[in-house]
Amino acid sequence: MNLNNLVQAAIFAAMAIGLGFMFLLVPNLEFISVTVFLAGFTLGIRYGGMVGGTAMLIYSVMNPLGSGLIYLTLLVGQILAMAGIGIVGSFSKKLLKNETSYYRIGMAGGLGFLCALWYDGITTLAYPISAGYTWNETMAYAISGLLFTFMHLISNTVIFSVVVPGYLKRLSK
Repeated sequence: MNLNNLVQAAIFAAMAIGLGFMFLLVPNLEFISVTVFLAGFTLGIRYGGMVGGTAMLIYSVMNPLGSGLIYLTLLVGQILAMAGIGIVGSFSKKLLKNETSYYRIGMAGGLGFLCALWYDGITTLAYPISAGYTWNETMAYAISGLLFTFMHLISNTVIFSVVVPGYLKRLSK
């Protein structure tokens, strides 16, 4: 392991956790996923996944509104989903690196939408399936949270559209 990359990964993880707690009381507005995405973009697949998993583990377990340790399967789903976002960040480097500004904004927003959809899909299904819900009960559970999922999809799209192109602009200087 490269010490420089490890330190950068720790900084990304700390920033993701800090931003998570900063916006804790604002429903479905989070900057953890964009930070993890940028970690994967900057450091590659291995560190992106590691930052995502570590940041989500610490954030979820230490959350004062309810620890992730209460529902272990949900915690595992959160960790895997966020690690996946870090991995997506590493793969998106080729898509975003040498493109025009407008393309970057649109592509970054689309990636933010897909990352939120990925995360919400996994976390919405992780608990009811592990608790033994039937398929109909699981779908009712998912439908009951559609408003929150929609809000998360929109906010992530906007956040990625602003943050990722700004980050890329800073990198090119």
